[in-house]
Amino acid sequence: MDFVRYAERSAALVNADLEDAPALVRFLDQRAWLHDQVVERDATALRRFQRELRPVFEASNDGDEQRVVDQLNTLLAKHPVTPYIAGHGLSGHGGGSWHMHVADRQSSVAELLVAESLMGLSTLVCDLGATRLGVCDASGCDHVFVDTSPNQSRRYCSDRCSSRANVAAYRARQRAAAGEKAGEKAGAAS
Repeated sequence: MDFVRYAERSAALVNADLEDAPALVRFLDQRAWLHDQVVERDATALRRFQRELRPVFEASNDGDEQRVVDQLNTLLAKHPVTPYIAGHGLSGHGGGSWHMHVADRQSSVAELLVAESLMGLSTLVCDLGATRLGVCDASGCDHVFVDTSPNQSRRYCSDRCSSRANVAAYRARQRAAAGEKAGEKAGAAS
């Protein structure tokens, strides 16, 4: 299982507009095998889960490791994960294509996405630390993200927000420099 990918999917889930089942299907665009299983109840359950999960990212963004762990433990208790082994083993051989799934075959789409999110985030917190989740620093953006950078320096949810923030900061510096020059000229003239 790729738990980092699950953690990143959890951020995408928090950021997603899941107003109804068709919106959930659009969110699952790369996972076509789930489309036929989506029902309105999944979208409703996932909107509720989004509200429960966002505070985990906010606590991490604030550097509050204990709150991150406490909130994840609360969510794990509320949404038990039911993993199972699937695949095709090679009888009599030392290998096979056995692999783990985080939710059993009877799980709804919502239960699957919740399980992936919680397992991904919990594993990430245990492996990389509880402050690897963030809320975008860009003005007007409240999207969340997972920071897997080597030096834990990510501040924006996307390259787009990073570029917009950098351009805004550059323009602000240019205006400040222009204001200082105008002030110097006015001082020299008096």
